[in-house]
Amino acid sequence: MPELKYQLWLLTQKKIKMKKFLAAFDGFNMSQATLNYAIQLTKAAKAQLVGVFLDDLTYQHYNMLEIMRTHRDYEKVMEQLDVQDKSQRDAAARQFQLACEKAGIQFSIHRDKGIAFIDLKRETMFSDLLLINESETFSRYQQESPTTFMQDLLAEAHCPVLVVPGSYKPVERIVLLYDGSPSSIHAIKMFSYLLGDSMDVAVEVFTVKEHHADNTRLPDSNLMRDYIKGHLPKAAYTVVKGDEKEQILMHLREHARNDLVVLGAYRRSDLSRMFKVSVADILMRELDIPLFIAHNK
Repeated sequence: MPELKYQLWLLTQKKIKMKKFLAAFDGFNMSQATLNYAIQLTKAAKAQLVGVFLDDLTYQHYNMLEIMRTHRDYEKVMEQLDVQDKSQRDAAARQFQLACEKAGIQFSIHRDKGIAFIDLKRETMFSDLLLINESETFSRYQQESPTTFMQDLLAEAHCPVLVVPGSYKPVERIVLLYDGSPSSIHAIKMFSYLLGDSMDVAVEVFTVKEHHADNTRLPDSNLMRDYIKGHLPKAAYTVVKGDEKEQILMHLREHARNDLVVLGAYRRSDLSRMFKVSVADILMRELDIPLFIAHNK
């Protein structure tokens, strides 16, 4: 009996380990899709969600130079506009809080007031996954996807990033892009560790081989299949020949499902981006699907 009591006591002392997911928001233009994906995945993974509101002090909702040019009492006008900006940002944080409470997930809120990119990069050092909308700029100026902010973030983030589209759709299939490289394996590993046990949907390993390849055999077939069997046992395999970017895009368009795509290294060099567009850039530009991107530095 004393031994049983001791075992029960040990169980009560064990702390529940929780993954830490971040969701990054612009308080002036809060992404509902980011919020919905974050809640869905946090709930499925039984993780903790941190809402990061990047209240960059250099980013106002108004044009400071225009106010100074058109108002004699511009300091008073900007003070009033700053109050409005704070109120809007506070409302966005409150919206996040209410949504998390309704979903019944553990959450916290960070209001970072430094430089948005630097603050978010630092946050990723202490997190397992970042969710962010593909169109974020954290400035008054809009850009086509992928934005400069997103390109820099994907190159410098210290944890995997789930880039989400403008609208939310429940995930129906996971597509793992695999080319035999260490970076593609790393991304698949990170996904399986973070979300592999949480999403009861179809899984496909998709590989593109060059036109002149001798066969359509999976690279390191036995090792790869053995690994996938242990982590994502329901996965199916598809191997095709052709141009990598063209085949991936065509495959995802043909199936027309609510896919989540897992892919590896994002090019870090500005020069390399100039001469060779990444698969992630193409998918963000051409398709409205979430992308799980991880790279080993």
